[in-house]
Amino acid sequence: MWQPIADLPWDWQNLASSELPPLVTVWNEQADRLRKSGEFQVFQEKLHREIAIETGIIERLYSIDRGITRLLIEQGINEALIPHGATDRPIEQVISLIKDQEAAIEGLFDFVGGQRTLSNSYIKQLHQLLTQSQETTEALDTLTGNRFRVSLITGDWKRQPNNPLRPDGTVHEYCPPEQVASEMDRLMALHHEHRNQNVPPEIESAWLHHRFTQIHPFQDGNGRVARCLASLVFIQASWFPLVLTRDDRAVYIAALEEADRGNLSDLIKLFAKSQKQAFLRSLGLSEQVLSEARRTQVIISSIAEKLKRNQSASIQERCNQAESFASSLFALASMRLQEVADEIELSVRNFVSTAEVLTISAQRGDPRSSYHRYQVVETAKQLGYFANIRNYHSWIQLVINVETSITLLLSFHVLGREYRGILACIACAYHRDDSEKGESNISDIQSLTDSPFQFSYADAEGNLRARFQQWLEDVILTGLEYWNKSI
Repeated sequence: MWQPIADLPWDWQNLASSELPPLVTVWNEQADRLRKSGEFQVFQEKLHREIAIETGIIERLYSIDRGITRLLIEQGINEALIPHGATDRPIEQVISLIKDQEAAIEGLFDFVGGQRTLSNSYIKQLHQLLTQSQETTEALDTLTGNRFRVSLITGDWKRQPNNPLRPDGTVHEYCPPEQVASEMDRLMALHHEHRNQNVPPEIESAWLHHRFTQIHPFQDGNGRVARCLASLVFIQASWFPLVLTRDDRAVYIAALEEADRGNLSDLIKLFAKSQKQAFLRSLGLSEQVLSEARRTQVIISSIAEKLKRNQSASIQERCNQAESFASSLFALASMRLQEVADEIELSVRNFVSTAEVLTISAQRGDPRSSYHRYQVVETAKQLGYFANIRNYHSWIQLVINVETSITLLLSFHVLGREYRGILACIACAYHRDDSEKGESNISDIQSLTDSPFQFSYADAEGNLRARFQQWLEDVILTGLEYWNKSI
């Protein structure tokens, strides 16, 4: 049975991301310079195209091959780039839907720039734009169970129930049509209260998205509108629009279902992860930004920024602070991996006489600190960022020679091409085979996480260590599973 929407959980303050605030601090200090970059403008355009394409794929409006998707993101939404058979709908229709979705994303920036207040009227306009190329939607005859197409009402609330039939035969009830207007009024009132309370963006975006989908006020297109509303919250905070792709669909749906049961944390974590990845990708553009700094306006801006920096901490001081944190985390990881090595050796020594389990490490300044570039670069490519081991690098290995030979590698290094006090730690596992010539062959390099562990001078050490310990335990479990599968 339909239940009226609820406000935030009473303990919402505890749901906020601990990773985003220090990352946002670093981003804000570079934001003006980044935004002046032509490279950054290209990055934003590609981001908007990715969102526009993937939001329709998530909703199963169409499908597009991954290769063609990358081509459209890189070169623009162009019908000529889609070959026959690359999508399951008429190409002209797919292009129209994508362009509508791209226009909606860009319209969010105009909305925020105009300092407008979110209202039901704007949400209807948003729906009108998103669905203007969609003439029909699917309906279900509850008596016969037959599905058929009906005309889509665009830019106005639904007039008939749109409760979906689940695979198990149960019906998921959304807000009845006669209650939509009052529930949407309540949603807007709660949202504006949250803005006055300075609810963190990742929490408010998840809450607004979920509560909107609980109401499901439109006949169709509710998911697309919900993701735009989440993006709007982030853009108002000067963050990035929400990026969810086909690869996130299963986790996304599971998080929404968990939110239906009263637990919003999974959706918040998913949205925070999306923002983290966008911040990291944008900070990786720093070197390109510097290369464009010859224009007079940019030079003047750079001088002003430098004067401002001189009044506070220097870049070197910030890097020193980040490196101090890295040394602390390095020691913590070394100790924990040695514990794991001892535990493995104790467990297998009685029945594997040739077992060898050990840790090897090199801190910054050690002649070996430049080792393992290949593994680090390959793992960073999997995670979609640039790993800079030139300015800073330390590493730890857990080597396991039991039946087979595998290595777990942790690498601490600079995130992005320019070193301004933000570091990352990645973890990977790989097989190592010694050839007859005495050379080691590296194969099957796999990242043990879906994103790098990033930290900066702006972190609080106590919180940073707790965050790293949790990340490290997840890495160890995933690494042991990798070993288990290789035996």
